[in-house]
Amino acid sequence: MKAYRHLQRRAEKLLDNNLRGEKRRIQRVARAKERDLRRRPKRPRFGTRGQPEESRAAILEAAVAEFAEYGIDGARTDRIAREAGVNKALLYYYFKDKDALYEAVLDQVFGGMREEVVPVLESDLPPKQKLLEYVARYFDYIAANPEFPRVVQSEMMRVGIHGSPRMLRIAREYFAPIYSRLSQTLREGAEKRELRPLNPMDFVPSMVGVVIFYFTTATTMKALLKVDPLAKDRIAERRKFVLDFISEAVRL
Repeated sequence: MKAYRHLQRRAEKLLDNNLRGEKRRIQRVARAKERDLRRRPKRPRFGTRGQPEESRAAILEAAVAEFAEYGIDGARTDRIAREAGVNKALLYYYFKDKDALYEAVLDQVFGGMREEVVPVLESDLPPKQKLLEYVARYFDYIAANPEFPRVVQSEMMRVGIHGSPRMLRIAREYFAPIYSRLSQTLREGAEKRELRPLNPMDFVPSMVGVVIFYFTTATTMKALLKVDPLAKDRIAERRKFVLDFISEAVRL
């Protein structure tokens, strides 16, 4: 019996020692991890002021979808903030109100388009090649951002024929320079007998419409034709059609 109790006490002592040793090991590991964390530079959470470019880009992306769906009157900043993964306070930190956010969205839409198409209009390409390259780049830009036409269309329908200070600014900063260069291209093409004579006031809106209308009616076409107009192969077919159509429209 004594031998049994002696063995039991030894076992308990060994277990106690092992437990204390394991406890000390765990504490050492925890302290080491804590020191490591203190040494690391703090990384800002997404959706904070510590990531201004990422946060602002996320807000603008969500705002494009919101304004395309509801227009400026129906858009809600709480939905935009939620979709962007930020709080409303941060949204208002970057944009003072919904109008300022909408202005920023329009600048993103048209600023991106200008960066895409103006370089080719300023190039030394022959007039017909320049015109078709412009159409190709314009089409590709809209295809990559199919919500953009709906944003612009909703604004134009909202302000009517009299326009608004916002749309007048957009027309002055973005539309006018592109229209001027396209008009010059058409004029040079006619002079060099590469293009038939065309009135820019008629041709340019028609050319833009051939591109834009397809994307603004994509939802309706999908319901009527049971085909996804925005599928990759369908976009490629449409792009080829548009370029062939414009090429025939300007041919002598």
